[in-house]
Amino acid sequence: MSKEAPPLPPMGALGFLRFAWRQLTSMKTALILLFLLAIASVPGSIFPQRGNNPLRVNEWIADSPTFGPIFDTLGFFDVYSSPWFAAVYLLLFISLIGCVLPRTKVHWRAMFAPPPPVPRNLLRLPESMSFEVGAPAHDVLARGQKYLTDRRWRLLVTENAIAAEKGFLRETGNLLFHFSLILILVAIAVGGLFGWKGNVIVRAGQGFSNTLTQYDAWGGGRFTGAARLSPFSFTLDKFNVEFDRSEAQRGSPSLFEADVTYRRSPGAVAENSRIEVNSPLEIDGAKVFLVGHGYAPHFVVRDASGAVVFDDSVVFLPQDGNFTSTGVVKIPDSEPPLGIEGIFVPTAASNNLRGPISIFPGPDDPAVFMSAWRGDLGLDAGAPQSVYRLDTKAMAQIGLDALRPGQTWVLPDGSGSIEVTGFERWASFQIAFDPGKEIALLGAILALTGLMLSLFIRRRRVWIAVAPSSQTVTVVQIAGLARIESADLPGELQLIREAVAGLADTTSATPLGDFKEQK
Repeated sequence: MSKEAPPLPPMGALGFLRFAWRQLTSMKTALILLFLLAIASVPGSIFPQRGNNPLRVNEWIADSPTFGPIFDTLGFFDVYSSPWFAAVYLLLFISLIGCVLPRTKVHWRAMFAPPPPVPRNLLRLPESMSFEVGAPAHDVLARGQKYLTDRRWRLLVTENAIAAEKGFLRETGNLLFHFSLILILVAIAVGGLFGWKGNVIVRAGQGFSNTLTQYDAWGGGRFTGAARLSPFSFTLDKFNVEFDRSEAQRGSPSLFEADVTYRRSPGAVAENSRIEVNSPLEIDGAKVFLVGHGYAPHFVVRDASGAVVFDDSVVFLPQDGNFTSTGVVKIPDSEPPLGIEGIFVPTAASNNLRGPISIFPGPDDPAVFMSAWRGDLGLDAGAPQSVYRLDTKAMAQIGLDALRPGQTWVLPDGSGSIEVTGFERWASFQIAFDPGKEIALLGAILALTGLMLSLFIRRRRVWIAVAPSSQTVTVVQIAGLARIESADLPGELQLIREAVAGLADTTSATPLGDFKEQK
């Protein structure tokens, strides 16, 4: 009758903590956390983020009253600042450190330790051979030692055997790759805490100062604020853009650049620069990228008495590759207040389904198609509004019309008139400061280096044992082990066999008949 196994002692608090730490620092857990971090980043690319575009977030929640508040509570609009994202991020960071550091310690010791001694029975290994060589035992070992030393094997030489090992850089590359992941996580943390990024649209002839109020959208880390922004400024002197008119590339930009005058601080000497798509302007660690462009039609609006109540260019946002652009004009100073929804087309055409469209991005035949509204613009409510959207809930439409530059539309019911005098160019810039980009670059280089070492370095061990059969004949046993199947160990052992037999050196080669493999 079999006895039952005695019950295991309780784990205890210390044992549980030790078990939890081992599970957290295992490679399996690190891979799971890396996968979870990738999944957790998905909402940040789907939903607008409050740090970059708070107005868009408010519009999204207002348009979706059911799911908007739920997603807001879950942190989908502040993904990278949410507690659950930070928890996954920190757990992955700790898991990688706890996984890499102990392995690095073990690997460091193994690199300076001698190769393992010769096993008692080499012929039991899968890759092994035994043969006789017509030479004394010490000559056979000397040949094997010279062959392995010339090829940078680590050796352990005894009286009648040689143990050799090679390919330690494979494990070094593996550790280097995992260490690079830690560096990349550090770079993301540094960039997220101390970096910032903003977008701004600047019309030709207008300027920009690096202050929070000047940005159309801005997002910064927890340790970044207005006091940490560099006090530079720039003016968009001229925006140059040309479009290809050939049939194959029609409409694609052949020239896309901005000429700016910038100052590193108020009162500093003005400097000139040209910003292109892949050539940003760098000032005090911040980079100014040219990311887009468009048109800003100029409107002159008069009230019923003929007084000018609005005289400015308004940025219209492109909606397609031919720069069919939409925008709104808000005139709260008129009586009653007016609002205009407009479509600007640089090369006008008409489509039965889509209405007015542009058929070429260049200003060959510009026109503005407008819808005029009268009533309460909602500006007195105190809630922020988008400058590209008109709230028409408390307004009444008073007419539709299309104007080309130089034409005037007299509004019905004595509401005044609207004149389109022309248009200006605008360029959009993304200004970013990322203190972690150098660390991320180093991590990427180390990751590629470690990956190549892991893929192309072969880790293997070989042993050579000799036993004199007579004064002129020696029995040789050779065996090897490889960590990967692609190490070509049989071919390596064959080369060692030829070397110890003297066949690898043609100047002192032993005839092939002087050794024979034992069955």
